Amino acid sequence: MPIVEITVPSPGESITEVEIATLLKEDGDYVFLDEEICEVDSDKATLAIPADQAGTITWKVAEGDAVNVGGVIATIDTDAKAPAGGAAPKAEKAPEPAPVKQEAAPAKEEKKEPVAAKADSYASGTPSPAAKKMMSENGIAANQVKATGKDGRITKQDVLNAMSSGFALGDAEQSWAGGRDQRREKMSMLRRKVAERLVSVKNETAMLTTFNEVNMKPIMDLRNKYKSQFADSHGVNLGFMSFFTKAVTEALYHFPAVNAMIDGQELVYHDYCDIGIAVSSPKGLMVPVVRNAEQMSLAEIEAEIKRLAIKARDGKISVEDMTGGTFTITNGGVFGSMMSTPIINPPQSAILGMHNIVERAVVEDGQIVARPMMYLALSYDHRIIDGKESVSFLVKVKNMLENPATMLFGGKTGEEVLLGL
Repeated sequence: MPIVEITVPSPGESITEVEIATLLKEDGDYVFLDEEICEVDSDKATLAIPADQAGTITWKVAEGDAVNVGGVIATIDTDAKAPAGGAAPKAEKAPEPAPVKQEAAPAKEEKKEPVAAKADSYASGTPSPAAKKMMSENGIAANQVKATGKDGRITKQDVLNAMSSGFALGDAEQSWAGGRDQRREKMSMLRRKVAERLVSVKNETAMLTTFNEVNMKPIMDLRNKYKSQFADSHGVNLGFMSFFTKAVTEALYHFPAVNAMIDGQELVYHDYCDIGIAVSSPKGLMVPVVRNAEQMSLAEIEAEIKRLAIKARDGKISVEDMTGGTFTITNGGVFGSMMSTPIINPPQSAILGMHNIVERAVVEDGQIVARPMMYLALSYDHRIIDGKESVSFLVKVKNMLENPATMLFGGKTGEEVLLGL
C-alpha cells in the first residue's frame, strides 16, 4: 500500500489518551524512516513518535488535539521520492538554476555566508515548529537564542541550550507594556494531571510538615577539599543531592514507615529505596527515580541524577523513569526558596524539601558564629507516620549531614563502629 497510517502507540499501562504537543514536521514534508515527526503528552510523560515509513506526510491532527491510543494522527505517501541530498521537498527547487550561468554569483554569495558570525551571534531566524512552541511557552524571544540550524533556523535543541545556559532578558521583557489584554491557553494534559493529583493528595491524605535546620559547613568543607579529585576520579561533580540522598536512605532504614505506602487496607513496606529526585524541565517539574539508591556510592548517585536530569531537560524522559518511587527529595533552594511545605508525591508517604543556604548567626560552644544554614521540611502522611517517627527521621537526616562520616557506617561514627557500640 502506498499510503501508510501513523497511529499513537501506548505510552504505558492505564494510559488511554494523549495530547498532540508538538508537530515536528509540516504537511507535505518528506520524512525518513524512524525520523521523529511529533511529540505527544500523556498524563505522565512526553513521547516522541517516529515515522514507520519514509515518504511525504499528511497530518490528520493539529497541535493540542486529544487522540486515543491507537488513533490515526497522520498518513505517509511511501510512493513519494526522497529529495536530493536528503533535504526537505521544498529544497528540490535548488538544483533548477544550475543550467543558468548568471546564477553562479548568487551561489557564491551563499558560500560566502558568514557561518562563524552566525554561530557567534543571536539569530532572529525562523524557529522550527517545536522550537516556536517551546519559546512561546517560556516567553523566549528569537534574539535570545543562538541558532545552529540550517539557514539560521532555530531548532528545539537551540532553545534547550539557551534555557540550560541562562540568558539575560532585555528591558522589554522585564517590564509591563501596559494595556488590558487577556489571553487563554489550554492546559496541557500533563499539567491537568498534575493539578488533579495535587488536589487529591490534599483531600485524601492527612498531610503534615515538620521542620528542622542543618549546618551545611561540614559538607561544604568536604566538597571544597575533594571536589577536584572527585571529578577527576569519577567524571561527575560532587553536589549536595548525593549527600542528601545517602542520608535519606540511611534514615529510611531506621524508620521504615517513612518508606511505606497505603494500598487499600494494607501497609506496603519496602526493603529498598527508590528515591524520586525532582528536577526542572522545559515542560515543568519531573520526578525521575534513582533505583536502589541505598546500594549506591555518592559517585553513582551523582552520575544517575545527571543522566536522568539530562533526559528530562531534553524531553526524553520515559514513564518507566518516573514510576515506582518510594520517597522523594525536592530542592526549592536552587530557585531561592527559604522555606516551604512540599506536597507528597502519591502513593508515597513522605517528601523531603531542601531550601537555600544562608549565612546565619548560630551559637556554638557559647559563641555566636556565622554558619551556612539550610532549612529542611518533611511533609508526611500522618495516617502512616506518627509525629515521633517523622521528627526522629528528620533529626537523623540532620545529624548525618552535619557528620558526613556517619553515612559510611549506617548512621554511626567510626569510633562507635570500632568500639562495637
